[in-house]
Amino acid sequence: MIKGFETIKKGTKLITNQLGIPTKAIAMESIKQGKGFKTTLLVDVKGSEIGFFDEIGSVYVDDIVEVIQE
Repeated sequence: MIKGFETIKKGTKLITNQLGIPTKAIAMESIKQGKGFKTTLLVDVKGSEIGFFDEIGSVYVDDIVEVIQE
């Protein structure tokens, strides 16, 4: 797993790879679910940075490349 994976909550900035190119995204929900972690996460993907549309949708946690700590 990536560093900081367990700290993802609403508003956390991420880098995801589900579009084939590393893209910025913002988590719209927490990764924690009960005693474990979710396998998919609702995110706001900033696709306009790479020529696509900005979209909100679910991505697999395996597609999260980096958690940006601020």
